[in-house]
Amino acid sequence: MVKMKIFPRFNDTDALGHINNASFASWFEEARRPLFEVFIPDLDPKKWNLIIAKIEIEYLAQTNFGQEVEIKTWLEKVGNSSMTVIQEAWQGGEHVAKGKSIMVHFDYDKQTSRPIPADIKDTLNKKFSAV
Repeated sequence: MVKMKIFPRFNDTDALGHINNASFASWFEEARRPLFEVFIPDLDPKKWNLIIAKIEIEYLAQTNFGQEVEIKTWLEKVGNSSMTVIQEAWQGGEHVAKGKSIMVHFDYDKQTSRPIPADIKDTLNKKFSAV
């Protein structure tokens, strides 16, 4: 499991003063950066080989400006060419949102999925286990 602190910006809020729901997708993406670095250590877009096939976010409680949010990220499953990423957002000890996404190792030239190499699978399983 990897943990990352996010500090909500004023522009993450909505007219009601809460964190806007769209901010969570960006926060979850930022918290997946360590996962991206396993595949593309320098994060060079020309070498990019991942796509999001599906993303779900469930909002559990109001989230507010002025207090950091901790994002926890781990892998539920690593398959042949895809992985299931689980993420939780916590603020002030309260579980405020959870996300689930399917990421696919992708060959942009051939426009098709490709197997995740064994060494990368090993790293993923070690670094992103649930506990």
